[in-house]
Amino acid sequence: MSNRVVNILVPVISVILGLLVGAIVMLVSGYDPIAGYSALWNGIFGDAYTMGETIRQITPYLLSGLAVAFAFRTGLFNIGVEGQLLVGWFAAAYVGIAFDLPMYIHLPFAIIAAALAGALWAFIPGLLKAKLQVHEVIVTIMMNYIALHTTNALIRVVSHGGENTGNIKPTASLKSAFFESITDYSRLHYGIFIALAMVLVMWFILEKTTTGFELKAVGFNKNASQYAGMNVQKNIILSMVISGAFAGLAGAMEALGTFQYANVNGGFTGIGFDGIAVALLGANTPLGIIFGATLFGALKFGSLNMPNAAEIPVEIVSIVIAIIIFFVACGYVIRYFLVKMNKKKEAK
Repeated sequence: MSNRVVNILVPVISVILGLLVGAIVMLVSGYDPIAGYSALWNGIFGDAYTMGETIRQITPYLLSGLAVAFAFRTGLFNIGVEGQLLVGWFAAAYVGIAFDLPMYIHLPFAIIAAALAGALWAFIPGLLKAKLQVHEVIVTIMMNYIALHTTNALIRVVSHGGENTGNIKPTASLKSAFFESITDYSRLHYGIFIALAMVLVMWFILEKTTTGFELKAVGFNKNASQYAGMNVQKNIILSMVISGAFAGLAGAMEALGTFQYANVNGGFTGIGFDGIAVALLGANTPLGIIFGATLFGALKFGSLNMPNAAEIPVEIVSIVIAIIIFFVACGYVIRYFLVKMNKKKEAK
C-alpha cells in the first residue's frame, strides 16, 4: 500500500467511523440516524441557499484557522484569536460607518483597519512573551475577555447607547448581488476570495521568504536561532502580529460581509476558538486548513437543520458533530494502524 493510498484512506476512514459512531449515539438516544444524516446533508447541499450559506460559514473559519496555524507553525499558541477577531470586527464596522469614501478606497480601508486592529491586539501578548517571557496562552486568554467588553463598550459609545453600530455604508460592503442571485439570496459574499487569498499569503510567507524561515526556526529552537544571528524577540512579536492580522480579517468578513454591522455580544462568537480545531484538523498547513474549515463550516451550518427536519435535540446534534470531528482529528491513529497492517501483509 503506497503512501498516497494511505493519505487518501485516512480521512475517508476517519469520516466513516465518525458517522458510524454518531449513528450509534442517535440510535441509543432513540432517534433515527438516517433521518438525522439526511437532514444534515440537506442542511449543507439541499438547495442553492444552503450551499451559499455553507460557503459563507466556511469563510471566517478559514481565516481563524490560518491565525491559529500560523502561530503554531512558528512555535506559539495563539488562544486569543477570538479577541483579535472581535476587535477586527469592530474596527471594520466603525470604518464602514464613519467615512464617506469611494468603494475602491473605503472597502480596502475597512479591511486593512480590521487586520491592523487584530495585529495590534496580538502585539501585546507577543511583546510580553518576547521581553518578559510571559506565556502567550495566559495573556491571550485574558485579552479575549478584555476585547469582548471593550468592543461592547465602544459599540455603545458609537451607537449612543444602542446595541449595534448600524449598517455600514454600501461602499464598504463585501455583499455580492451576483452571489445573492445564484444562491437564492443567501449571505454569501466576496470575502471567500479574500480568505482563499490569505491561504496563499500564509503559504508564501512560511515557505518562500527568509522571514518565514526565521519565524519557523525561532519556533523550533530559540537558542539555535539566536546563535545563528536571528533576532528572536523580533520574530516572536512578528509571528503574533501576523497571526492577529489573520484573525482581524476574520472579523472583517463578519462585519463587512455577513452582518454588515457590529453588535453588542453577550458572549464569544466561538469562531476564534473553533479556529483551533480547524488548524488541528488541517495539520497547520495552508491546504489542510481549507479542508478543515470546509468540514467544520459545513457540519456547523448543516447541523442547524437536524433539530427542525429530524426532530433531534440540539444536545444530541452537538455530540454527533463532535464525534465526527474527533475521529477526523484522530487521523494519526488511523494512519498508524493502516501502516502497521500494511507491514504485516508485506512480511507475509
